[in-house]
Amino acid sequence: MDRSKNIFFKLHIDFPLLIALLLLCGLGLLVLYSASDQHIDVVIRQATRIGLGLTGMLFIAQIPMRTLLWWAPWLFGLGLLMLVAVIFMGYTGKGAQRWLDLKFIKFQPSEIMKIAVPMMVAWHLNDKPTPPSFRNVMVGLIMIAIPAGLIAEQPDLGTAILIAASGFYVLFLSGLRWRLIIAAGLAVMAVAPLLWYAMKDYQKQRVLTLFDPEKDPLGAGYHIIQSKIAVGSGGLFGKGWLNGTQSQLGFLPERTTDFIFAVFCEEFGFLGVLALIALYTFVILRCLYMAKESQGTFARLVAGSLALTFFTYVFVNMGMVTGQLPVVGVPLPLISYGGTSLVTMLLGFGLIMSAFTHRQLMSG
Repeated sequence: MDRSKNIFFKLHIDFPLLIALLLLCGLGLLVLYSASDQHIDVVIRQATRIGLGLTGMLFIAQIPMRTLLWWAPWLFGLGLLMLVAVIFMGYTGKGAQRWLDLKFIKFQPSEIMKIAVPMMVAWHLNDKPTPPSFRNVMVGLIMIAIPAGLIAEQPDLGTAILIAASGFYVLFLSGLRWRLIIAAGLAVMAVAPLLWYAMKDYQKQRVLTLFDPEKDPLGAGYHIIQSKIAVGSGGLFGKGWLNGTQSQLGFLPERTTDFIFAVFCEEFGFLGVLALIALYTFVILRCLYMAKESQGTFARLVAGSLALTFFTYVFVNMGMVTGQLPVVGVPLPLISYGGTSLVTMLLGFGLIMSAFTHRQLMSG
């Protein structure tokens, strides 16, 4: 076993993390087959994307963090250019202008920023003393605010908030002083009422629906009402794979994407959810351990922020589906049907593996 682990380490692959990711992806395909009305072509497309993402993950894992450090500002700049391009020539779908259409593929540049933003902020702080000074914190916040603002204008407030969080995690892990964190929290609370007036009507409706979904049961509240019915009807053991009534009878909207967790709850029940949460918890704790053991400020900050961002995705999606958070269009990581988001997430795990397995080749 030790020899096997050593071989994986030399290949820059973390075996425990790889197995956990494969289990999540396999479970996602299983649930997707049920949620998609047993359309095997949907599963095949998702499996193809998983294969592409895993290939990219293994490729990124081979690249030393010093090389990725050099790439960080270039990737960030490219991402900003593509976000600006979305404003002028973006493809519009589902009422939002978020995609670039390259004829052979449509993708969301905002997904690239999920990696580029924490890498850029970590690049900025790499050679700076810790904890970061007020000036360095402000520069980092500007690096976060520009792409987050561009994404919020698409409009995609959910992704903008998550990308802002990924950048903030870098600042937090760099030893951000608590007085600055408290001051920032008070500032956010102070401007929160102003943010309400800046929100679009549908975004306000999502917040209001959170508190009273029954006010418009056939309109704005329909998604969350049907989702909560599906979650609750799973009981302790679930109704069994392919036997969920909310999904199979078409009551549950977006059941292959944002609300696939509701399908899982209905079919696998409370015990199944505990197993899924345990698997997610292992991935998050493993990534945090790998971040702690990584060598060099840039490697630790990038790996740690990506681990916490993964946690945020899981937390927000599960909270959204169970009616504890507003519906913001966040997929369940490695389970929901998707393209760019899935591949980008797996590339992020490649970065974490690189930070962990290249640590012996780096100096302080």
